[in-house]
Amino acid sequence: MNGEKVPKVRFTYFEEEWEHRKLGEVSNKITEKNKENKFTETLTNSAQHGIINQREFFDKDISNEKNLNGYYIVCKNDFVYNPRISNYAPVGPIKRNRLGRTGVISPLYYVFRAHSIDKNFLGHYFDTTIWYKFMELNGDSGARADRFAIKDSIFKEMPIPYPHLNEQKKIGDFLDRIANTIDFHQKKLVKLSTLKKAYLQHMFI
Repeated sequence: MNGEKVPKVRFTYFEEEWEHRKLGEVSNKITEKNKENKFTETLTNSAQHGIINQREFFDKDISNEKNLNGYYIVCKNDFVYNPRISNYAPVGPIKRNRLGRTGVISPLYYVFRAHSIDKNFLGHYFDTTIWYKFMELNGDSGARADRFAIKDSIFKEMPIPYPHLNEQKKIGDFLDRIANTIDFHQKKLVKLSTLKKAYLQHMFI
């Protein structure tokens, strides 16, 4: 939050000043446990890859599939804060479950469900570094070197930019299209790299 009332780059026809809402005003913390092991896919929150299957990230299951009843349920479009810090996420990443399915995640993570705000807009906001300052100013001292510590009650106070819902949707959809284009070309690049390696193996003697 830098005190500015409007962004430097803006879509035409939007003129109202932006407001702010507390995270706790536009989301609810989710603490629903996976009773009777109803869901078996364990998820993790990667700073680089977002919400993904734990096995894909670690190349093995860290959790015990037979004892996931203490894990939190993460539904489609829920958000997850991972307090583990890294070079890519110095205060820990906040990512949205875009897998299109429900899974479970360790109770060490903070899971929340957004309402009264465009989820695409909110998700892309957490891709910025703007909210880092709030975390750095309000985090607890004496935390473990590899984890960021902040009380839930303080975390919910995080200020979230809040333009008109129509503008939120416009921004969210626009940034989604860019992200999808990047993803498409990255996958295409991987395929071309694989194809090149195959040719290299067969075009020389």
